[in-house]
Amino acid sequence: MAEISGSIAAVESSVIGISSTNSPRARASSMDPKNVDWCEERNKSLRARYIYAIIFFIINLTAWFIRDYGHSVFPPPYYKEACGTAGHDCFHTLGVLRVSLGCFIFFFLMFLTTFIARKLYEACSKWHSGWWKLKFFLLLASMVVPFFIPPGFIHIYGEVARVGAGIFLLLQLISVIEFIRWWNKYWSPDEQNNQRSCSIALFTSTVFYGVSICGIVSMYYFYAPRPACSLNIFFITWTALLLIVMMVISLHSKVNRGLLSSGIMASYVVFLCWSAIRSEPVDEKCNVQKPDNGKFDWTTILGFLIAIGAIVMATFSTGIDSKSFQFNKNNVKLEDDISYNYGFFHMIFSLGAMYFAMLFISWNLKDSATEWSIDVGWASAGVKIINEWVAATI
Repeated sequence: MAEISGSIAAVESSVIGISSTNSPRARASSMDPKNVDWCEERNKSLRARYIYAIIFFIINLTAWFIRDYGHSVFPPPYYKEACGTAGHDCFHTLGVLRVSLGCFIFFFLMFLTTFIARKLYEACSKWHSGWWKLKFFLLLASMVVPFFIPPGFIHIYGEVARVGAGIFLLLQLISVIEFIRWWNKYWSPDEQNNQRSCSIALFTSTVFYGVSICGIVSMYYFYAPRPACSLNIFFITWTALLLIVMMVISLHSKVNRGLLSSGIMASYVVFLCWSAIRSEPVDEKCNVQKPDNGKFDWTTILGFLIAIGAIVMATFSTGIDSKSFQFNKNNVKLEDDISYNYGFFHMIFSLGAMYFAMLFISWNLKDSATEWSIDVGWASAGVKIINEWVAATI
């Protein structure tokens, strides 16, 4: 009897233990934020942003393929109300806008579902870092739906995309300026290491100004070989004047901020001027580097792929730099806080979808761009020149 009573007691205790583990209180404790592996969750979120960047890169390649080769690769029948009888409204310029709209829809939906995320254990954070199979179907649906939309609405989206691309350029500019301010503050002389910091800052500013001057001279040589190239001469000369003005203001006694920040910005301004002149139409005679045969060699293809990579990198670097847009930059992050702002990240990618559309169609909603070209045309050159002047002004 003692053995039987002992076994009965053991069974009762095991049953009680099982019921206690299945109780609501036990389940709540298992979901307690304290029991979550923060390191693993944080690594998931960091890996997720690279996956989103790869998705964005693939969508860019898709937009290029639809623009240049979609009409010859995809056979009819097409959805006539959206693509027209010959399918022209689903390829070339409108094809790029449709792919851009699909990308915008996907990332904007991600923005709406993640912008309230603050902690790693929240459902929004789980959605951002996981559920990839479901998000794959969401992405697929987002990319397919625009190809059933009438072209009139796509033209409206194109006009909206111009504004969105301009906002993206402004946010990117703010991110660049914040980086320059941080770099200048990091290498500014201090009391403990005054001599070393001063030497590094002086050397770095000298390098940047030297590169800027070499860039100005090279642009005069390559893009203004004759007096008839008056517009290029004006762009380059105005850029040189901006460099001088920035240097003088930085050395003024009431400013006295040194030459490092203005030197970095000088290089960036020269780069924007060079990029603007490179965006001028191919049939112009003021560019000795452009071939006249119209053929596409490996350098053209490599430059095109590098340009796409630059678009993705610009979108990615701006998306993870939400701190530059915060008024209070000294907030202390806790262990369970998200490492970057998910909502801001997806918002930048949705604006980046509009931006890459404008680059692929050269900011022109009417005429289709040539094969293997990106951001070429007077509209593209004008946008970059304005971006340069705004950057120097700020």
